[in-house]
Amino acid sequence: MTAFDLEAFHREAVETPSHESVDAMRDLLVETLADHGVEATVDDHGNTVASRGGDGDGTDKGGDPDEPHYVLNTHVDTVPPHVEYRREGDRVYGRGSCDAKGPLAALVDAFLRADVEEGGRVTLAITPNEETVQTGAAALAEDLTADGYIVGEPTGLDVCTAASGQCEGTVVIQGESAHAADPGSGKNAIRAAAPVLQALETYDEKRGPGEHEQLGRPTLTATMIDGGEATNQVPAECRVTFDRRSVPPETVDEFRADLEEHLYQWMPAGMDLSVELIRPDTPFPEAFATDEDADLVRALRDASGGAVRPFGAATEASYFAADAPTVVFGPGVLTDDEGAVAHSEREHVPVGQLHAAADAIAATLDELL
Repeated sequence: MTAFDLEAFHREAVETPSHESVDAMRDLLVETLADHGVEATVDDHGNTVASRGGDGDGTDKGGDPDEPHYVLNTHVDTVPPHVEYRREGDRVYGRGSCDAKGPLAALVDAFLRADVEEGGRVTLAITPNEETVQTGAAALAEDLTADGYIVGEPTGLDVCTAASGQCEGTVVIQGESAHAADPGSGKNAIRAAAPVLQALETYDEKRGPGEHEQLGRPTLTATMIDGGEATNQVPAECRVTFDRRSVPPETVDEFRADLEEHLYQWMPAGMDLSVELIRPDTPFPEAFATDEDADLVRALRDASGGAVRPFGAATEASYFAADAPTVVFGPGVLTDDEGAVAHSEREHVPVGQLHAAADAIAATLDELL
């Protein structure tokens, strides 16, 4: 059996487009694991799952509950458009190079290296749709149980123990249409948007969860507004779209109900209002925070030399954090001094960080297993 070539796998992964379909990328992962003696399964939600050590399958349906079990997670999908692979010195460019095929390569390397001969179990659990609906991670969270989770994202080798939650929604204001020549005979939904926008600004002061010790304050931002059908008609409906970045202990469901109640108090008489979540039938990442003194945090911090801090974006880590200590970790960064890195035309990762991340995760597993 040949040794795993981290750089070659990373190159092939970045060269494999996965912004429209993850099929080819998932095949590459499954075939790579098979080449190294590990059988992976693809579940009904498109997740790729493989385990080493113990007798279990990585879920709560098998394995010795007394053995330590750690899960390595990231995703294979990328945002569009595809950006071709190229290498300049110690830097690899291309879509997914840091988000998240760089972390994926490091996790696969550490997974294959993990010493499970003396006991313990490690599971690789890779999702297909982190950049969109995140149904893969939500399904995994229902099956997996572990002593800790390492979620691969570009953190610059820092150990991230918390992240804000994220959801999007629309405030729907219902009035009554009328001819603009006689505006008093109707109820202008656009006019009612003014107090609603003011109320969005006051929500966290009146009803929000307050400042979190790791994540700071939540944000609630109006991002789009739409209303009216004709230039000479009083509009019967106006829609204000918002973005919410939450902190613990707030949950999406509680926030939606509380926001609707808060905003309704500002409505003019005779008008109605509702708050609707965008994609209500798919999950949203909740805010999470892991104790900075957890063994997983300490071990990965010592192995990587990175700082302990919050992650700068929402992440699928939140789905696992309710089960066990969860950290976000990996090579590359979301942004640098020049601007956006992940999701941009200049997306890149230092090759040295790929190896450093793999070494740090492998060392962490060796200590914890």
